[in-house]
Order: sequence, then C-alpha cells, then structure tokens
Amino acid sequence: MLLRLNAADARPLHEQVAGAIRRAIAEGECAPGDRLPPARELSQALGVNANTVLRGLRTLRDEGVLEFRRGRGVTVADGADQRSDLVEQVRALVADAARRGYSKADIIAIIEGDS
Repeated sequence: MLLRLNAADARPLHEQVAGAIRRAIAEGECAPGDRLPPARELSQALGVNANTVLRGLRTLRDEGVLEFRRGRGVTVADGADQRSDLVEQVRALVADAARRGYSKADIIAIIEGDS
C-alpha cells in the first residue's frame, strides 16, 4: 500500500493519514479483509509520529472502515470500500459548504428538509 501525505494540505496530519487510507481502499489498493501494515511501519513510510497514525486508524475504526482485532492487527472492514467513498464525498461536501459560508448545522438542516 503506497500512501502519501500532501505537505500543502492544511488538515491535521491524522486526518490526512485517514484520508490517504480511505483513498487506498476506494481505489482498490486494499480490499475488505486485507491487513494493514503496523502503525510503526506506516509512520516511518509517511514520516509522521506513530501516535498520529494510530489516531488516524482509530478515526477509521470509529467510521466502520477498519477493524482492530487482537492478535490479527488492523484489517479493512467488509463494505469499507463503499463507506470509504461515501465518507470522502461527505467530507468534500462539508468543506465546500464551509467555503460558501455554511456550517455543519446548516448542512444538517438542509438534509433534514428544514431549509
């Protein structure tokens, strides 16, 4: 799995790590059931602290994209390719809305049909 971070990206590093893994899954580099390299290996490859990588991995676990299994490491969850793509689209929507002056609460109100 080849991951890269963009030095010009203003997002926190852990979000960039999570985004890079999401992209790898969405582009088919990682399939459901595949094991990810250990966090220490990923941190060395990306040039960031291992805790930064772990924070990104926990974010993806909380989104249902990754599974942490004792003794088996971190694996890509079933259906992660679809969830990963959807999460990227939602994040892009939120970023675009913020540039246009909308808050997350505004977006939620639009989705719920209150606006």
